[in-house]
Formats: sequence, structure tokens, C-alpha cells
Amino acid sequence: MKLAELIASPVPGGYIPKPYVIAEAGVNHEGSMDTARRLIDEAAEAGAQAVKFQTYKAATLASRDSPAYWDTSKEPTRSQYELFRKHDAFWQDEFETLKRHCDSAGIAFLSTPFDVESAVFLNELMDVYKISSSDITNKPFIEFLCDFGKPILLSTGAAHLHEIVEAAAWIEAKGNPLALMHCVLNYPTEDHNAGLGMIPELCRHFPRHCIGYSDHTLPKDMKVLEIAVLLGARILEKHFTHDKGLPGNDHYHAMDKEDLKRFWTTLKRTLAIVGPLKISAFASEEPARRNARRSLVTARPVRAGARLTRDDLTWKRPAHGISPRDMDAVLGMAARADLEEDTVLQWKHLE
Repeated sequence: MKLAELIASPVPGGYIPKPYVIAEAGVNHEGSMDTARRLIDEAAEAGAQAVKFQTYKAATLASRDSPAYWDTSKEPTRSQYELFRKHDAFWQDEFETLKRHCDSAGIAFLSTPFDVESAVFLNELMDVYKISSSDITNKPFIEFLCDFGKPILLSTGAAHLHEIVEAAAWIEAKGNPLALMHCVLNYPTEDHNAGLGMIPELCRHFPRHCIGYSDHTLPKDMKVLEIAVLLGARILEKHFTHDKGLPGNDHYHAMDKEDLKRFWTTLKRTLAIVGPLKISAFASEEPARRNARRSLVTARPVRAGARLTRDDLTWKRPAHGISPRDMDAVLGMAARADLEEDTVLQWKHLE
């Protein structure tokens, strides 16, 4: 299913669906087209359905005195403007080229626009707009993006519920299909701060919208993403790199292709364990249904013609006879013939 269709579709019943995974390449290309192509190829190899970049110019994104909000021991640049300026060389021509590479690799292209100019040229390249958590209060930009008439992915990092409600209302007023992405704006996010309990809360507060999760925890065993799926996240987004050992803001908490492959393997087993979201006996339980349940059994000999009383009956395994659920119907019926003690009652025994 395409991302635009997923955002607009109702939540399927009966099972936990396989999530749609967005490999957030962001600016981990660091200005190299060869690296960007490699990120696309490795994301596709690992099973991501989409790869997403970020499109901005430092001058339109941050003022020169914007302080860092990341771990400066990992990314020592202390100015947002200076960091963004390192990675803002890619523009329309580069992203058009990367879109074509995505098409040839069989993976969807996405890029988060951070200004009006990039939003305009990206419109021709993708079917869905992603809005960063940092723009959740940016009403004019949200409404501008909505006017392209495409589904919206909105991250909710660092937002209170009333802010999410407000931003969702702006989008709803425009009529765009909406997916809300739970997110925590710490780089990296400690596991105990992942706040995955917000996912079912988003499902509860926004039942008409698709809910996802944008993750900034360290990949480790990818368990955080697996739990997010079990709690209702239908779209997953996580930073993606070809080398987690590289210095820089978005490499050290990113997953690589091997992490993503491992995630798919463990998730497949987990979803098989969860099974269908309905209450029903399995076919494999049929021997237990027949042999571990009980039947009505005579507790003492009963003579032909005698009407059964409560003292004549008990219940024992297996369930090859009349079920104890029919006790009330059996009481007062007459025995067709003499019944020995410990007879598993059948309807043919009674009249």
C-alpha cells in the first residue's frame, strides 16, 4: 500500500498490520550525491518502504543565534544555523535526481520541506508532505502545505495535547488526510523517555487519523520500534545511516540496514505470536476441547425409567457426552435403559 493510501485508510480490524517504515536519511548524505544514493539503495535493501530527506536553507530555517538542542558531545556544533549551513547544499536539481534514483530502486521518495520554496518544488516529487515537530505551531506554513491537497504526516515531538489538537484542527479544516507521528525531541532519546504510552493515547484522542511513531532512541535491539507497532503505530520513521560510527548529529542514533533487517525478522515472529485480534479457539486446541473438557456422568447406577436427579449426576472428562452446560435440560429426563455408574451420558440414553 502506498503511504498516501495508508494515511487515508481506516485501521484494519482483526490483526496488527505490518508497519510502513520510513528510513529518515535526513542530511546523513552530508552533501554527497554518492552517499545519498547509497542511503537509498541500502534502505531499499533493508525493506524500508520509503526514504526521506530534509530540504532547507540555513538562512530561512534558523537565526544566527539559535542554540543547539542536541547532544553536543556527539555533535559539537553549538549553533543550529552553523549546523544546518553544513548540509543545505542539496536543492531542486539534487532532489529531482534522488527521486529518479528512488524510482529505480523501488522505494518511495520523501523529503521534509522547511520553507515555502522547497515545498513548492517538492510537490512534483512526492505524494505526501511531512511536517516536522518543530513546525507544529507554525499555522501559516501548515496551511500552506495543506493547500497542495496531499496527505500530511505531522510529528508531535515536544507538544502538549492541546497543541496537537490545535494543529490537527488546522489540517482537518483543510480536509487533508492526516497521520500523527508520536515523537520525542531528544537526540538521542533515552529508552525510558520514549513515551510509547502516548501512541494508544493518540489513537484514543484521534480515532479518525492514522497514528505512527518517529523514533530517536539508539537502535540497539530495535525493541522500541517493535513495541510501538504493538501499541498501534502503523507508520514508523527512524533516522538511517550507512555508518553509525560517523561523527555528527544524526548518525549516532540512526539505524543502519542491518538494524532494519533485524527489526523485520523479530517483528515477524512477534506478530505471529500475537496472532489475530479476536477471541476464538484454535484448530490445534480441538483435542483439548474434546478430551480436557467434561461430560455429564452417572454418579451411581440408574434404573430404566427413573428420572434423573442432581444426586445421580457428576461431571468428568472427556467431553464425548452431554455437556455440563445442559445440566438443567437433563434433570428430570428418564433413563431409556439401566445405566451403570460412571456412564458418560449421551442423548440416546434419555427420554
